Amino acid sequence: MNYGRTYNFSAGPAMMPEAVLEEIRDEMMNYRGSGMCVMEMSHRSKVFQQIVDEAEQDLRDLMHIPDNYKVLFLQGGATLQFAAIPWNLMKNGKAVYIETGAWSKKAIAEAKKYGEVIVAASSKDRNFSYIPDCSDLDIPEDADYVYICENETIHGLTYQKLPNTKGHILVSDQSSMFLSKPCNVADYGLIYAGVQKNVGPAGMSVVIIREDLIREDLDEKMPIYMRYDIQAKNGSMYNTPNCWAIYCCGKVFKYLKSIGGLEEMARRNEDKAKVLYDFLDSSKMFRGTVDKEFRSLMNVPFVTESAELDAEVVKATKAAGYDNLKGHKSVGGLRASIYNAMPKEGVVALVEFLKQFEAERG
Repeated sequence: MNYGRTYNFSAGPAMMPEAVLEEIRDEMMNYRGSGMCVMEMSHRSKVFQQIVDEAEQDLRDLMHIPDNYKVLFLQGGATLQFAAIPWNLMKNGKAVYIETGAWSKKAIAEAKKYGEVIVAASSKDRNFSYIPDCSDLDIPEDADYVYICENETIHGLTYQKLPNTKGHILVSDQSSMFLSKPCNVADYGLIYAGVQKNVGPAGMSVVIIREDLIREDLDEKMPIYMRYDIQAKNGSMYNTPNCWAIYCCGKVFKYLKSIGGLEEMARRNEDKAKVLYDFLDSSKMFRGTVDKEFRSLMNVPFVTESAELDAEVVKATKAAGYDNLKGHKSVGGLRASIYNAMPKEGVVALVEFLKQFEAERG
């Protein structure tokens, strides 16, 4: 059915699968005979408990999450976790961070409020266009964890190989790549993601944490909502959670299972990203800003020869019905976020438009 929808290339909140939106629409007024919308029902009800239990189990199935990991559905976006992670995990008051773009920079600044932060590697020298070598990092023995932003949304780069943490806990912000490909959860101590890019509506994060990292000997001044031990003991329901986001994410988890899981999602993502990157590599007007080996499958930043021409392209794409292609205000240029729910047809249509623009203006 044609709903008059646009190809939305937003970095988040972003597109959701149409099949999921249609199912949500059909259950909006009366969820499965409950007589109410999920937005109206008590989080303590049996019907909502079933929703949250199924959502967690489906996520565990998708990612093959080991039994010794807890899954938490927490209010607030990934930015709240910038503080929660050091507050919960900094037992020795020291952590190692890798600086690869805007979001790891923000995480570093926040973590410094709670302990010593060692930036062991950075790609700042070339405007975050590559992932630094993390095979032999200088990691103090007493460091509590090593932190990465595994896919930088603004700068459009991603890790192809995880850092050598030399036995230390790896913490990863997967917000803009979550569920885009298979993930060996056991390689990490903690994975977290704001859900508004690849999974659901804004206002919630998923935290997947190994049980032995959940501490109770925490700063008494720490807000109780930010304590992983409290959230884990209460099944993410210490207080009213973001019920609507949990419900929508649960629908997406089931959708991903129905298409063949994360292996199939990765195949689709690689296929559609290749369409855009092949064009950028052949174009004389447009060029990507990230070294080829570190290019993100989710966020594709690119530029023309000038900021003025970039602005013209953005204006033209919007007029043609392609939305949110303006680059982040901190870096400028253009950016196409092509998350899980962006169909290949949308990327093909964008490339055809850019080819035409170049032919007319080149």
